[in-house]
This record gives sequence, C-alpha cells and structure tokens, in this order.
Amino acid sequence: MRTSTVRRRLLATAALLPVLALAACGSDPKIAGAAAGGPSAAATEDLVSGLRTSEAAAALLPEDVRAAGTIRFGSAFGAPPSAFYTDQADRKPAGIDVDFADAVARLLGLTVQREQAAFETILPALDSGKYDVGTGNFGVTAARLKTIDFVTYIDDGQGFAVKKDNTAIQPVTDLVQLCGLTIGTGAGTTFETTLNSRKSVCTDAGKKPYEVKAFSESGALLTSLQQGRVDIEMSTINGLRHQVAQEASGTRFLNEFHRLDVGFALKKGSKLAPALQAAVNQLIKDGTYERILRKWGVAESAIKESQISPPEHA
Repeated sequence: MRTSTVRRRLLATAALLPVLALAACGSDPKIAGAAAGGPSAAATEDLVSGLRTSEAAAALLPEDVRAAGTIRFGSAFGAPPSAFYTDQADRKPAGIDVDFADAVARLLGLTVQREQAAFETILPALDSGKYDVGTGNFGVTAARLKTIDFVTYIDDGQGFAVKKDNTAIQPVTDLVQLCGLTIGTGAGTTFETTLNSRKSVCTDAGKKPYEVKAFSESGALLTSLQQGRVDIEMSTINGLRHQVAQEASGTRFLNEFHRLDVGFALKKGSKLAPALQAAVNQLIKDGTYERILRKWGVAESAIKESQISPPEHA
C-alpha cells in the first residue's frame, strides 16, 4: 500500500536530543541510540521471522482475509520503541507495535501491508474500511469502546514528566494539582481527552484553569517542555520513562497517573478479533511475547492473556 507522507519526525539538535513518541515508548537504555536516529542492537534483533503459522489461530480468520493473504495495518510512527524507523534513509520500521503486528501476521499466515498515518486519523479510517487494524499504542477507554474493538497485547497508561530542574511540581494524583499550569500532550490521544474533559476541576475548586496544548509531532512537544513553553508533559508511562532515561532530554519522570490496556484497534464488530487474540495468546504461550517486551525494555507492561474489548481500567 502507498506510504503516507504524514509522519512524526525525530527532532535533531546539536546533541541529537531524543524525542518522545506520542503513541508509546519503553525504558531500556540499550535502545537510546535509536532515538538519535541510528539503529541499535536491540532495534535490529529479529524475533519474528522464524515464527511459523499457527493452524489453530489461522483457522479463526474470516474467509475473505484468508483468501487475500494480507492484513492491512494503519500505523502511527514516532520515536522508539513504539514504532519508528531505525534509519530514516531506508525507512525500515521497528518497535513494539511493529514486532507484535509482524509476529501476529506470521502466526496467521498473512503478509503485512503497512501504511503510515497520523495518529489521530487511524481510528476513523478503520470504520471506512481503509485499514483492517490500527496500531499506535491505542489505549482501551470507555469512550473508544463505543465505536472501536480492541485486541489487547500490552498494559501501559498515562503519566507525567517535567524538566529535570523543575522541583516545584510534585507527583500528580489529582488533576486539580495542574491548575494554572500549561500541559503539553499528543493530539488525538487519551491524554488530550482526559485533560479537556476534566478542566472544570479547577473552576470548581476556585482556581485558575490549566491550559492544554496538543501537539501532532513528538519533537515539538519535547522542545516545548525543554524551552518552558509548557510546564508539564502528559503521555504514555513507557514513553516518558524511555525519554527520561536519555540524559540529553533534560526531563524527569513524575509519576504514573492511570493505567490502560493497549491493543490492536479494529472496526466495531470486526471478525478479525478472535484470530488476532488467538495469535497474541500463542505468542505469550511460546515465550516470543516476553522476548519482544524485553527487547524493548518494557517487561513491566506484560499482560497474562489477550482480551477482546475489556472494560477500561478503573
């Protein structure tokens, strides 16, 4: 399929500052080099090509997909380790989302057709039939479950980070602590939705409302935090931990705020869900699942089994 020209760019400075993926990241310092644009040993480790078709999982495929022999992914790309390019010249995809998508396709006996797309455009495109599956560290929320089905493969969630020298802002346990501050986050994400839907907590408490600035490019978000144009950053737990592990980012992880399951996104009622679920559970059973998580330094995001559209975490 045609590759979209829309992409999240890696931010280059004199020090080649790493950037935060709006969709997901991990925490293993072994992959820090990839954030600066070059491949690392972890990023290029192949855990997928040796996988063979699981007849039991493949038997659950809808007939039209089995006949076509392909599965169409709409994928958001940003920085490691969610989904990124190990080399901007050859644009070879890598990351957690890429490994799991490729591994599942292998078990189902399908060829991946992957099109890069802006994060905020993928879920609407599923309903139109443009893609079979969406990837972009999509968190399972009650709002999304109204129109989207999910097949879960990791557990991540919402967290906060600040500049390393900012000691005034304490761990956020209640959004009222953000009153009067400017928060930077990703456009079209659960973070933006959470912040905008709960702005009234400040006026209800008689405080100045916080301001939300949403960014479509991960590099712009990090730069705004570094330069003080936003006071605090809200994004994925794994992504923030990966960011702060890289000294050049000049940021520190504040705290986890709300855990979320993360899954392959599907059109509501998609008949692909049982096959994808069976494939993820096969990866968990044979150990490939754990190896992929450890490759990207996110072993703490493991789930015990894949579920289809579970309720949002309380």
